[in-house]
Order: sequence, then C-alpha cells, then structure tokens
Amino acid sequence: MMKSLRQDWLANVRNDLLAGLVVALALIPEAIAFSIIAGVDPKVGLYASFCIAVVIAFVGGRPGMISAATGAMALLMVTLVKVHGLQYLLAATVLTGVLQIIAGWINLGAFMRFVSRSVVTGFVNALAILIFMAQLPELTDVTWHVYAMTAAGLGIIYLFPYLTRAIPSPLVTIVVLTAVAILLDLDIRTVGDMGQLPDSLPIFLLPDVPLNFHTLSIIFPYSLTLMTVGLLESLMTATIVDDLTDTGSDKNRECIGQGIANIASGFIGGMAGCAMIGQSVINVKSGGRGRLSTLAAGLFLLLMVVFLGDWVAKIPMAALVAVMIMVSIGTFSWASLRNLREHPPSSSIVMVATVIVTVFTHDLAKGVLVGVLLSGFFFAHKVGLLFHVRSQSEDEGRVRAYRFSGQIFFASADRFVSAFDFREVIEKVVIDVSKAHFWDITAVSALDKVVIKFRREGVEVEIIGLNQASATMLDRFAVHDKEDADQLMGH
Repeated sequence: MMKSLRQDWLANVRNDLLAGLVVALALIPEAIAFSIIAGVDPKVGLYASFCIAVVIAFVGGRPGMISAATGAMALLMVTLVKVHGLQYLLAATVLTGVLQIIAGWINLGAFMRFVSRSVVTGFVNALAILIFMAQLPELTDVTWHVYAMTAAGLGIIYLFPYLTRAIPSPLVTIVVLTAVAILLDLDIRTVGDMGQLPDSLPIFLLPDVPLNFHTLSIIFPYSLTLMTVGLLESLMTATIVDDLTDTGSDKNRECIGQGIANIASGFIGGMAGCAMIGQSVINVKSGGRGRLSTLAAGLFLLLMVVFLGDWVAKIPMAALVAVMIMVSIGTFSWASLRNLREHPPSSSIVMVATVIVTVFTHDLAKGVLVGVLLSGFFFAHKVGLLFHVRSQSEDEGRVRAYRFSGQIFFASADRFVSAFDFREVIEKVVIDVSKAHFWDITAVSALDKVVIKFRREGVEVEIIGLNQASATMLDRFAVHDKEDADQLMGH
C-alpha cells in the first residue's frame, strides 16, 4: 500500500506539478471549446474538466493519464441539450457514470484484448489528424501575427529542451508568447475571446429533472452512447499511455473510475467526459507520470480560471495552437507509414480503414468498430486457411480414411465438406479428427451433413480422435446420431 502510494504520488513530485500546470493551461481553451460544441455555458466544460481530473487522480486505473471534458463526448450531447436543456444533460452525465461503473464491475475492460495493435495505431493516427484539423479554424482568415506567433511557439517547444529540460517547453511557450502579446499589444485571438470564464467555485447540486420513467427514456440512449464512447476512448488512451511509459494499468478499475468521475461531474454542474489522448500525451511528454500530475492539472485549472481568470484570458490562442500541433505531431505514429510496406497487407488495411472512418465521421467509436470487425474478418480468413486433409484407401479399397488437421469453424466448414468424395463406392469411411478442433455450430452442422450424406449412400461412418471440447459440442448440437436425422434430410 505504502509502496504504491509513494510510486503513484510522491516519486516524481516536481515534474508531475509542472506537467499538471502545462496540461491545465492547455485544458482551459479546450474545455471552453467543447462547451460551445455541446451548446452549454463555458463553465459546464471547465467545472467538468476540474472535477473529472481531480476524481480520476484517486480512483482511475492508469496513473498519469488525463481525463476531462472531451470533443468526442461533446458531439454526442448536442441534440439532448438543444431539445431538453442543460438539466437533462446533467442527469444523463450521472447515468453515464452509473453505466460505466456497471461496465467495470462486469469486467468490460477485458474486451480490450480484442482490439488489435493495428486498430490502436489507426486510432492514434486518426486522433492526431483530428487534433491537427481542430487547430485549423485558428489559422484561417487571420493576420500574419498569428502565423508568426504559432511558428515561434513551435520553435520554442522543439528547441528549448536543448537548453534545459528542467521546465517543460510547452509551459515556456505559453508564458513567453503571452508576455509578447501583452507587451506588443497584439490584436490576436485570446482565451478570453472564446467565452466568459467562471468567477466562482462549483457547488453541489442535484439535476433539476423529474425522477420518472419518462426522464429515463429521454436520457438513457444518450447515456448509453456516452458510456460506450467514453470507455472506448479511455481504454484506448490507457493502452497508448501504457506504451509511452512502458508500464501497465488496470482497465476495469479505469472503467469504474471514469464512472465515479462522471457522477461527481454531473452533481457539480459539469458535462460527461473521458480520457484525453492529446492532454495525456502533453502530460507524459512534459514529464508527468504519477497520479499527482492528474490531480495538479484539475486543481491548477480551477485555481487559474477562478482566481487568475484575467491573466488566463490574455493567453493567445496561437500559443495553445502551437502546443496542440506539437501534440498532433507527437501522437502520430510515423513508424506506421514505413510499416505500410513491411507489415502484412491485412494489418495495413485495418490501420488505414480505422483512420479513414474515424477522420471522416469524427466518431472514434465507429472507426474502432470498423477496425475490430476487419481484424476479426482477416483473422478468421487466416485461421481458415490453416486447414489440411489427407485421405487414403484401406482394407483393399473397402475403407476410406480422412485425416484432418486444423480448425473447423464457419470459415473452413465448406472446405471440410468438399474434402469428401461422396461418389466413391466403399463400405466404410473413417473420419480422423485427432489433430482438428470443432469450434462452432457451423462446424457441427458440416459434420452432420457429411455423415448423413454418406449414410444415405449406405456407407458406414466412424468418427475417431475427437477431443473433449469437440465431443461435448457434438453431443449437444449434432443431429446425425439422433432419430430425426432422416427427417432432417427430407426422408
């Protein structure tokens, strides 16, 4: 207990606090932007980001990962807010949290095993592209000052570490460019132009909605979608931070933690959120590793917005655009472009399809779903090809023995049936499956078809070498030894 407390909270105090400060500065305009997307007051996104970051620091399963209000979640709220208003969004946020806790409780985090490396890479690349695209509105129809400031910001971000790594370069960039903008009195867009910052601390409140079945019928579909997208993005981000830090994480604890954080957010007037890949990458690249960095990000965010709002409002958007472009470049897996030639075509197709679907739909869940389905299709096809049959005549031509090796399931069942010669005049067929395995109903019905067809020709059939799992499957589902076998064939 004490060891994990030291490791998660006290092993990296200075870097965690500095990284948390950088993340907080980058979170502010994003939280405001996501509030605008969802159609709510900026404080709804800011309070949510503070609350979720602070709570997840204690209850999350991945130290050093940043969770807050996100664009992916904000997009799902638009219709609910427009039709029913903010109070129903807060109720949906609380229900989202409850569903996420249930998801963690039923071990849903284990489903990350089914997401292949190609899908994760595609997800990462798509997010990098979306993060970059989200900066383009800040770089279109603007004066040359904005381009100069953004270029200067990128210069500081990439060159300052050659001087010293003691202070994160994104923090230096934000401070220097803000000072330049104030000293030169530049007429460029600032954080304050994005919306009014709150000037008070959040308070506990219950969503003002009637507690009845009608309310549940309104919010449940939204909560279910928010739960799915939130967990998907959080678990994918946890996997990416695992890779970046070469450490492990508890995926089911993360599901439950996200749920607790969203319930807390709904009760202080915040919207639903989840893990943020961009901010998590900023945190890791700035030296943040422990839970303290996530807690610091949330606390600094609230303190800066409420008590230093006038100064925060003066931060030029160009400085934050430079930081987010750094995140985009750092997030993109450049090795995956080289690997397009070296990796198997199926892996490359899965990765590219995940990117294309995610970027064009702006929906991470759809992109990952397409990637997982394609991965499953290619895997089934590949395993279906690992299937061999040898046949030989025995007992002076009266017996034909078929010996199978490999996996017999929906992708190889047709090849299993076509391996037999039903026209050959013999007395007995021996089907040796000691090196094969029957996986599903399709495989069982293929065996039924073969046995019944041979028996109809008056040929005796003997099946040998069934392993226990295959034998159990046949006992339960096969019909060739049941009395209604002849009826099945239409006799």
